[in-house]
Amino acid sequence: MPMKARACSLALSLGLDTSSSVDSKEYRKQTDGLAAALVDPDVIATILGSGGIYLTAFEWSGRTQHVLQLDWTWLNSEEAIRTAATRLRNSVRQYIEFPTAIGYALGFAAIHFQQLPQTCLRRVVDISGDGVNNEGFSPVIAYRAFDYSDITVNGLVIKGSEPDPEPYYREKLVNGPGAFVEVADDYDDFQRAMKRKLLREIRGGAVVMR
Repeated sequence: MPMKARACSLALSLGLDTSSSVDSKEYRKQTDGLAAALVDPDVIATILGSGGIYLTAFEWSGRTQHVLQLDWTWLNSEEAIRTAATRLRNSVRQYIEFPTAIGYALGFAAIHFQQLPQTCLRRVVDISGDGVNNEGFSPVIAYRAFDYSDITVNGLVIKGSEPDPEPYYREKLVNGPGAFVEVADDYDDFQRAMKRKLLREIRGGAVVMR
């Protein structure tokens, strides 16, 4: 738990796509890419420079197929960051044959914010994926059904599927102040895109600790 004297600049929830369009190698490229991005020297320095952030990560696919890979974890030291990265790298996929229910993923993320141990200046959800919503309610409905009044939603699109998910993410997914879409050319490009996204999100609201 953070010290009371320290403000939390960011609570970041990361959702990784495990729908049926994602094979086992692509799943591993997501988890390995996220873990590698977290321990990149630039990302570590940015997290520590912000005074610390809360991080959680989950896999998502169908309507009820949501599994926490990392519960809310306070990252305020290099050791904490590396420990979180190891847990993500060692995560085991739970579902393989379900469709792409983005609205339900957003619902899961919104509810899980109720478990956040501390109030943070910004709350951000990031949905990574390679396809458009094809089951259940849409992101637009999710934003009406759940409290997203002070939660920004960013997207990390993984290119290569048809239809191209990028326009959908830009038009239907992103939500809230400063929301943006990061693009990975393919799964091999996921680590680079994740690093760029993390730096942009963390720097967007860093609290400078004196």
